Amino acid sequence: MQYGIPHLATIALTLSLSAGMASAAEWKFNNGLPEGRNESKQLDAFAAEVAELTGGSLNINVFHGGSLNLKNEDVVRWLPQGAVEMGLVWANYLGRDAPAMNAVLIQGSVGSPEELIQVLPEIQEIYAEELADWGIVPAGYMALPLLQASIFCKGDPVNSLEELRSKKLRVWSGDQVETFTKLGVPAQIVGQTELYVALQTGVVDCAVYPALFAHTISLHEVTDYAAYLYPVAGVPYVLGVNEDAWSGLSEAERAAVSTAADNVWARTNAYEAAEENEQAARAKLGEQGVKFLGDFSDEDRAAFLEAASATWEELANEAGGTAPANRERILGVLGR
Repeated sequence: MQYGIPHLATIALTLSLSAGMASAAEWKFNNGLPEGRNESKQLDAFAAEVAELTGGSLNINVFHGGSLNLKNEDVVRWLPQGAVEMGLVWANYLGRDAPAMNAVLIQGSVGSPEELIQVLPEIQEIYAEELADWGIVPAGYMALPLLQASIFCKGDPVNSLEELRSKKLRVWSGDQVETFTKLGVPAQIVGQTELYVALQTGVVDCAVYPALFAHTISLHEVTDYAAYLYPVAGVPYVLGVNEDAWSGLSEAERAAVSTAADNVWARTNAYEAAEENEQAARAKLGEQGVKFLGDFSDEDRAAFLEAASATWEELANEAGGTAPANRERILGVLGR
């Protein structure tokens, strides 16, 4: 009997610890980007910070590279349905299901990095409004690096629209197809994971791709030349949360998620080294066998931006709903 009280105390402590462990929330975060991308590393840091700030009451497990077989373009379907608690939402993939969100900003709708930085706060507000209709809460945002879209080609050097018109071009979004079609360039969407083989086998001859990320898919192995064409309208990623999962968190846990997300934005929304990083990426690609040609001419670049502007207006009108007004909001910020 003399061991009864300590024994009961041990049981009580064990039950208390078990209850604490049982109450810890385990979330899944679907990230369609490759694990080697810097954005993926930022998401890992975000998850680690949430766990630290909540004392382990909320653990977010990030699954990279589409390993959960959840497609980026279906995010407004599987995230509200609770397939996972969190997912990376990128408007460029949402032309089918959320055209108003997809049409907020398209490739070529800004003419400089300065213009992109200027409109980012307005874009965030619009995204929050649009996603509310899908039952998705934006816990925060992650900025893309300021990117320069180059045309990578296999075989022949290409740095003019005239030369590009004789090539099959890979793009990553529907608006790019429309814009290049206006310029007489045959373009088709090829997913990032299929791009290497598409270039290797001749499905496409050239690809629009940022030099900064070319190494992540070994683009140097299947292309020979590259030339800069336009600044990428890098709309931010949304750290999207299932609305019911968000409601199920305590106030302190929601604050922790928001704080960690704000820190992601602070780390990524910094562009001082953008040009330096671009030139370093080009130099590395040069060492790997890709020759960077002179940029597309001012005339070609102006023609691209003009075609993109027309595509933007068309897509906004076709999307209907809030899309035309959202476009006007962006143009208002730009003073156009």
